[in-house]
Amino acid sequence: MKQITQTLKTGIVEINDVPIPTLTDKFVLVRNAASVISAGTEKTKIDMGKKSLLQKAMARPDLVRQVLKKMQNEGLGKTLQTVTSRLNSPSPLGYSCAGTVVAAGGLVDGIQPGDRVACGGVNYANHAEFVAVPKNLLVKVPANVSDEEAAFATVGSISLQGVRLAAPQLGETFLVLGLGLLGQIAVQLLRANGCTVIANDLDPAQVARAEGFGAIGAGPGVDLANLCAQLTGGHGVDGVLVCAGTASNQPIELCGAVTREKGRVVVVGAVRMDIPREDYFKKEISVVISRSYGPGRYDPFYEENGNDYPLPYVRFTEQRNMATFLDLVSQGKVDVRSLISHRYPVDRAADAYHLIEGAKTEPYLGIVIQYAAAAGQAPAAARIATASAPVTRAKIGLSFFGAGNYATASLLPLLKHMDQVEFRGLVTASGRTAQGVARQFGFAFCAGAFDELHAADTDAVLITTRHDTHAGATVASLRAGKHVYVEKPLALTVAELATVRQALAAGASQLMVGFNRRFAPSTQDVRQHFAAVQSPLVVCIRVNAGAIPADHWIQDPLLGGGRVIGEACHFVDLASALVGADPLRVSTVGSAKRQVSAMLNDNVIITLSYPNGSIATIVYTADGAKAMHKERVEVFGGGRSAVIDDFRETTLYVGDNKVQVNKLSTQDKGQKAMLAQWVAGLAAGTPCVPAATLLASSLATILAVESLALGTALELDAALSAT
Repeated sequence: MKQITQTLKTGIVEINDVPIPTLTDKFVLVRNAASVISAGTEKTKIDMGKKSLLQKAMARPDLVRQVLKKMQNEGLGKTLQTVTSRLNSPSPLGYSCAGTVVAAGGLVDGIQPGDRVACGGVNYANHAEFVAVPKNLLVKVPANVSDEEAAFATVGSISLQGVRLAAPQLGETFLVLGLGLLGQIAVQLLRANGCTVIANDLDPAQVARAEGFGAIGAGPGVDLANLCAQLTGGHGVDGVLVCAGTASNQPIELCGAVTREKGRVVVVGAVRMDIPREDYFKKEISVVISRSYGPGRYDPFYEENGNDYPLPYVRFTEQRNMATFLDLVSQGKVDVRSLISHRYPVDRAADAYHLIEGAKTEPYLGIVIQYAAAAGQAPAAARIATASAPVTRAKIGLSFFGAGNYATASLLPLLKHMDQVEFRGLVTASGRTAQGVARQFGFAFCAGAFDELHAADTDAVLITTRHDTHAGATVASLRAGKHVYVEKPLALTVAELATVRQALAAGASQLMVGFNRRFAPSTQDVRQHFAAVQSPLVVCIRVNAGAIPADHWIQDPLLGGGRVIGEACHFVDLASALVGADPLRVSTVGSAKRQVSAMLNDNVIITLSYPNGSIATIVYTADGAKAMHKERVEVFGGGRSAVIDDFRETTLYVGDNKVQVNKLSTQDKGQKAMLAQWVAGLAAGTPCVPAATLLASSLATILAVESLALGTALELDAALSAT
């Protein structure tokens, strides 16, 4: 399918042929008929892309700080690879579109193929022939509303949410600053509320357009403060909607001057906000920044997971705002058709962006991208060739399911430089990043269907998608006769793990899980140090994991499984690697600081017991200081000790002596060695880590969460018997 994307490194807008996005249970697949360019938002994004690296850094100092921190922890090379990959990845444009439903996920109610719908959301409702949209970010289109009009639903909801926050009452007077798309729609919404509207813009044509909607125009040269005073008997306007986009502070200063005592100022556009205290303080003016389309925006539990807010408590969510806006269009109370200044077929989308970038000097307002009408289902997902070189059967063919930050920064760059492997296919959930990553790393093809990775030219599938997909994709690939590398965790539940065990036992394929710390140079130094020790070991691992937002997907029990399953599994496996055995028993206690479920508790102490008498304790906490190193490992036994400090420095002790200190120039958690040994194992037909060990580490981690919930220690053998 065709999709409009922009590369952040250059700012160049392209029309790419990318796979159709994958449909999941809570999403709807839509064939677009029209989408609307949000000129202000998209021009800002393109302008950022065209800045030099120095200019980008000056514009986003927060990101610069993140890069410097990453460089300090992980070294220059890996940081540069991460930044380069991010800059070179294509980014989708657009967030407001309309079309016809092709298919609906199993957990979507009230929507079926053939329905016309309006869709919203950055990264969802893009300028593309097909889009996959969460069920809470689309609404049905009234019969008398055209696809072009419906494509304005999200843009219109932004204006509608701003008007809601202004709380207009019949007979009040409002000033609208900025008469682009948002401002023109806001004028109409305020007029529909029975308000007198003063419309201001530097463009006389836009002022005249607003006058056509019943506003009192205030163009260039008008003394706006005097006009507002005249029309309100000297009291000032009841409220202002700032719909302009400017780096100037003049609009905010003007609002203070023209607004009455206890009036309202709602900021919808991107303007500077150095609020002058005097006017706002004396008049006790309320200032609100409108959050896009309405309640639910930026909440992944609403947008991605499809959990609605109860109507009695949240009357107008972003979805209900979209529906309301389309009802107003249907009733003729809002006119968006007259706001359309240009229409471009998707093949000529570059002309549309030349227009908003200023390469063309003609005026514009609403720019619609049109897509060819086609009946029936979406075309079958096909391979899109991204490299012309023929497949080399003598090499190991690797295909990837997923191409997120970890894959593009930590796995693909290392594998690319291995002569014995060749990249075959790439499938991503959204489809939008597949082609860019495939070209960047030299994949033979990208595709939209996971099954494409099971063709004869693939020897091994690497699964690097979100955690909830790992077990299912692993089972499918093993049953297809493919070797599998899966990023941790292998599974989220004991039941999922059981299906992996069954698929593994039924075939001859190798399984590898990305437990890289067992391969780290520091780990190997410690193992060698204790190689001759016959007595049990005591292992203490402390992880200063740091806090992550509660709404991050890893904190969702169904998607990420929580941080113990999602990350602490690394340290369960590391403890087993140091001890040289698989755990027998696991016991967990958790902090009571926050009342959260066992699965989501990220302040825990996990204790593992081993058949050789060794024990291991893992202290995993999210409440430590960022300045402290993240990981520290201490091992004791047989008169020897060892310390690993953040996988940068290893200190070895014997008796009264410090016998060796190994310092690395950069942190090394073992990814390179892990991949090299995995590939060597594929070539030799011998796994670099026994599957039983990988399954045991995964099971022990899942049982660690169950132990916390049940308040008792759990035996691995008993859990295995139950499955």
